[in-house]
Amino acid sequence: MILFKKLCFLLLIPSGLFAQVFHFSNGEQNYRIIMDDSYLIETVYQQKDGAFAFTRGGFYQKSEKGIEVAFEFNSNYAQDSLKSLSYNDKDWSNVSKKDQALEGKWLMAGRVKPQGEQRRDLNRSRKTMKLLLDGHFQWTAFDTASMRFMGSGGGTYTAQDGKYVETLEYFSRDISKVGKVLPFEFTLKENDWYHKGLNSKGQPMHEIWHKRTNK
Repeated sequence: MILFKKLCFLLLIPSGLFAQVFHFSNGEQNYRIIMDDSYLIETVYQQKDGAFAFTRGGFYQKSEKGIEVAFEFNSNYAQDSLKSLSYNDKDWSNVSKKDQALEGKWLMAGRVKPQGEQRRDLNRSRKTMKLLLDGHFQWTAFDTASMRFMGSGGGTYTAQDGKYVETLEYFSRDISKVGKVLPFEFTLKENDWYHKGLNSKGQPMHEIWHKRTNK
Protein backbone atom coordinates (compact mmCIF):
# COMPACT_ATOMS: atom_id res chain seq x y z
CA MET A 1 0.00 0.00 0.00
CA ILE A 2 2.83 2.42 0.84
CA LEU A 3 4.52 1.77 -2.50
CA PHE A 4 1.21 2.25 -4.35
CA LYS A 5 0.62 5.63 -2.70
CA LYS A 6 4.15 6.72 -3.53
CA LEU A 7 3.74 5.84 -7.19
CA CYS A 8 0.42 7.69 -7.36
CA PHE A 9 2.21 10.89 -6.41
CA LEU A 10 5.06 10.30 -8.85
CA LEU A 11 3.24 9.45 -12.07
CA LEU A 12 1.85 12.94 -12.45
CA ILE A 13 3.02 16.03 -14.35
CA PRO A 14 1.19 18.86 -16.09
CA SER A 15 0.27 18.51 -19.75
CA GLY A 16 1.65 20.88 -22.37
CA LEU A 17 4.53 22.14 -20.22
CA PHE A 18 8.10 21.17 -21.00
CA ALA A 19 11.59 22.45 -20.16
CA GLN A 20 10.54 23.67 -16.75
CA VAL A 21 10.73 22.77 -13.04
CA PHE A 22 7.77 21.41 -11.08
CA HIS A 23 7.12 20.77 -7.41
CA PHE A 24 4.60 18.83 -5.36
CA SER A 25 4.39 18.06 -1.63
CA ASN A 26 2.23 15.58 0.27
CA GLY A 27 2.93 17.35 3.57
CA GLU A 28 5.89 15.13 4.44
CA GLN A 29 7.89 14.75 1.23
CA ASN A 30 8.83 17.14 -1.56
CA TYR A 31 8.61 15.88 -5.14
CA ARG A 32 10.76 17.74 -7.66
CA ILE A 33 10.78 17.29 -11.43
CA ILE A 34 13.36 19.05 -13.57
CA MET A 35 12.87 18.55 -17.28
CA ASP A 36 14.53 20.18 -20.25
CA ASP A 37 13.53 19.51 -23.87
CA SER A 38 14.78 15.90 -23.80
CA TYR A 39 15.67 14.83 -20.24
CA LEU A 40 13.63 14.41 -17.04
CA ILE A 41 14.83 13.96 -13.45
CA GLU A 42 12.45 13.19 -10.59
CA THR A 43 13.64 13.50 -6.99
CA VAL A 44 11.91 12.97 -3.64
CA TYR A 45 13.22 14.31 -0.33
CA GLN A 46 11.82 15.02 3.13
CA GLN A 47 10.15 18.39 3.55
CA LYS A 48 11.25 18.75 7.19
CA ASP A 49 15.00 18.27 6.92
CA GLY A 50 15.85 17.61 3.26
CA ALA A 51 16.62 13.93 3.87
CA PHE A 52 17.06 12.25 0.50
CA ALA A 53 14.53 9.54 -0.47
CA PHE A 54 15.28 8.65 -4.10
CA THR A 55 15.89 9.97 -7.60
CA ARG A 56 15.57 8.68 -11.15
CA GLY A 57 16.02 10.20 -14.56
CA GLY A 58 16.65 9.74 -18.25
CA PHE A 59 15.74 10.80 -21.76
CA TYR A 60 12.04 11.07 -22.53
CA GLN A 61 9.63 11.05 -25.45
CA LYS A 62 6.09 12.38 -25.60
CA SER A 63 3.38 9.88 -26.56
CA GLU A 64 -0.38 9.38 -26.30
CA LYS A 65 0.21 7.87 -22.85
CA GLY A 66 2.01 10.97 -21.61
CA ILE A 67 5.77 11.18 -21.20
CA GLU A 68 7.76 7.97 -21.59
CA VAL A 69 11.06 8.10 -19.70
CA ALA A 70 13.87 5.59 -20.23
CA PHE A 71 15.92 5.81 -17.05
CA GLU A 72 19.69 6.17 -17.11
CA PHE A 73 19.68 6.00 -13.32
CA ASN A 74 17.29 4.93 -10.57
CA SER A 75 18.52 5.06 -6.98
CA ASN A 76 15.80 2.55 -6.03
CA TYR A 77 16.66 0.12 -8.83
CA ALA A 78 17.69 -2.66 -6.44
CA GLN A 79 14.21 -2.52 -4.88
CA ASP A 80 11.88 -1.82 -7.83
CA SER A 81 13.89 -2.83 -10.98
CA LEU A 82 12.34 0.10 -12.89
CA LYS A 83 14.13 1.07 -16.10
CA SER A 84 11.28 3.11 -17.58
CA LEU A 85 8.08 4.84 -16.54
CA SER A 86 5.14 6.75 -18.02
CA TYR A 87 4.31 10.12 -16.49
CA ASN A 88 0.71 11.26 -16.94
CA ASP A 89 -1.23 14.50 -16.57
CA LYS A 90 -1.92 16.32 -13.29
CA ASP A 91 -1.59 19.82 -11.89
CA TRP A 92 1.80 20.50 -10.30
CA SER A 93 3.22 23.77 -9.06
CA ASN A 94 5.58 25.37 -11.55
CA VAL A 95 8.54 26.67 -9.53
CA SER A 96 10.70 27.71 -12.48
CA LYS A 97 12.82 30.79 -11.98
CA LYS A 98 14.15 33.09 -14.70
CA ASP A 99 16.64 31.78 -17.25
CA GLN A 100 20.28 32.12 -16.24
CA ALA A 101 23.74 31.31 -17.51
CA LEU A 102 24.87 27.65 -17.60
CA GLU A 103 21.46 26.10 -18.28
CA GLY A 104 21.62 22.61 -19.73
CA LYS A 105 23.05 19.16 -19.09
CA TRP A 106 26.75 18.99 -18.16
CA LEU A 107 29.03 15.98 -17.76
CA MET A 108 31.99 16.01 -15.40
CA ALA A 109 34.88 16.14 -17.87
CA GLY A 110 37.92 16.43 -15.61
CA ARG A 111 39.86 18.63 -13.24
CA VAL A 112 42.48 21.34 -13.46
CA LYS A 113 45.61 20.31 -11.58
CA PRO A 114 48.90 22.19 -11.04
CA GLN A 115 50.38 20.11 -13.86
CA GLY A 116 47.50 20.93 -16.20
CA GLU A 117 44.07 19.58 -17.19
CA GLN A 118 43.21 15.94 -16.50
CA ARG A 119 40.30 14.87 -18.73
CA ARG A 120 37.81 12.00 -18.44
CA ASP A 121 36.46 9.79 -21.21
CA LEU A 122 32.90 11.05 -21.60
CA ASN A 123 31.83 7.99 -23.62
CA ARG A 124 32.18 5.58 -20.70
CA SER A 125 29.06 4.38 -18.89
CA ARG A 126 30.17 5.82 -15.52
CA LYS A 127 28.99 9.44 -15.51
CA THR A 128 28.52 12.41 -13.24
CA MET A 129 25.94 14.77 -14.71
CA LYS A 130 24.63 18.13 -13.58
CA LEU A 131 21.34 19.47 -14.95
CA LEU A 132 20.72 23.19 -14.55
CA LEU A 133 17.38 24.73 -15.47
CA ASP A 134 15.31 27.74 -14.41
CA GLY A 135 17.29 28.41 -11.24
CA HIS A 136 17.36 24.77 -10.08
CA PHE A 137 20.14 22.21 -10.32
CA GLN A 138 20.85 18.56 -9.61
CA TRP A 139 24.05 16.55 -9.94
CA THR A 140 23.94 12.76 -10.09
CA ALA A 141 26.67 10.11 -10.26
CA PHE A 142 25.56 6.90 -11.98
CA ASP A 143 26.44 4.09 -14.37
CA THR A 144 24.20 3.62 -17.41
CA ALA A 145 25.37 0.05 -17.98
CA SER A 146 24.56 -1.31 -14.52
CA MET A 147 21.97 1.26 -13.31
CA ARG A 148 24.27 1.73 -10.31
CA PHE A 149 23.64 4.95 -8.36
CA MET A 150 26.54 6.62 -6.53
CA GLY A 151 25.04 9.84 -5.18
CA SER A 152 23.06 13.00 -5.89
CA GLY A 153 22.38 16.46 -4.58
CA GLY A 154 20.51 19.52 -5.69
CA GLY A 155 18.65 22.70 -4.93
CA THR A 156 18.66 26.21 -6.34
CA TYR A 157 21.39 28.28 -7.97
CA THR A 158 22.27 31.68 -9.38
CA ALA A 159 24.83 32.31 -12.12
CA GLN A 160 25.90 35.69 -13.42
CA ASP A 161 29.02 37.78 -13.97
CA GLY A 162 31.29 34.78 -13.44
CA LYS A 163 29.78 33.96 -10.04
CA TYR A 164 27.91 30.69 -9.50
CA VAL A 165 26.17 30.02 -6.16
CA GLU A 166 24.43 26.79 -5.11
CA THR A 167 22.03 26.35 -2.18
CA LEU A 168 21.64 22.67 -1.24
CA GLU A 169 18.10 21.43 -0.56
CA TYR A 170 18.95 17.70 -0.56
CA PHE A 171 22.14 15.65 -0.60
CA SER A 172 22.12 11.84 -0.59
CA ARG A 173 25.60 11.46 0.89
CA ASP A 174 25.40 13.79 3.88
CA ILE A 175 22.19 15.34 5.26
CA SER A 176 24.25 17.74 7.38
CA LYS A 177 25.17 19.61 4.20
CA VAL A 178 21.52 20.51 3.44
CA GLY A 179 21.09 24.27 3.62
CA LYS A 180 24.70 25.07 2.79
CA VAL A 181 25.36 27.91 0.36
CA LEU A 182 28.36 27.24 -1.88
CA PRO A 183 29.86 30.11 -3.94
CA PHE A 184 32.06 29.40 -6.96
CA GLU A 185 33.71 31.18 -9.86
CA PHE A 186 32.88 30.04 -13.39
CA THR A 187 34.28 30.54 -16.87
CA LEU A 188 32.85 29.30 -20.16
CA LYS A 189 35.17 28.24 -22.98
CA GLU A 190 33.13 26.97 -25.94
CA ASN A 191 31.39 23.83 -24.57
CA ASP A 192 33.42 23.67 -21.36
CA TRP A 193 32.42 25.11 -17.98
CA TYR A 194 35.33 25.72 -15.61
CA HIS A 195 34.06 25.55 -12.03
CA LYS A 196 36.32 26.74 -9.18
CA GLY A 197 35.82 27.11 -5.43
CA LEU A 198 35.36 25.04 -2.27
CA ASN A 199 33.22 21.90 -2.21
CA SER A 200 30.71 21.00 0.52
CA LYS A 201 33.58 19.68 2.68
CA GLY A 202 35.43 22.97 2.41
CA GLN A 203 38.10 21.51 0.12
CA PRO A 204 39.39 23.42 -2.93
CA MET A 205 38.34 22.14 -6.32
CA HIS A 206 38.70 23.19 -9.94
CA GLU A 207 36.43 21.12 -12.17
CA ILE A 208 35.76 20.98 -15.88
CA TRP A 209 32.21 20.23 -17.06
CA HIS A 210 31.34 19.64 -20.72
CA LYS A 211 27.97 20.40 -22.30
CA ARG A 212 26.06 17.20 -23.02
CA THR A 213 24.52 17.36 -26.47
CA ASN A 214 23.51 13.73 -27.06
CA LYS A 215 22.98 10.40 -25.32
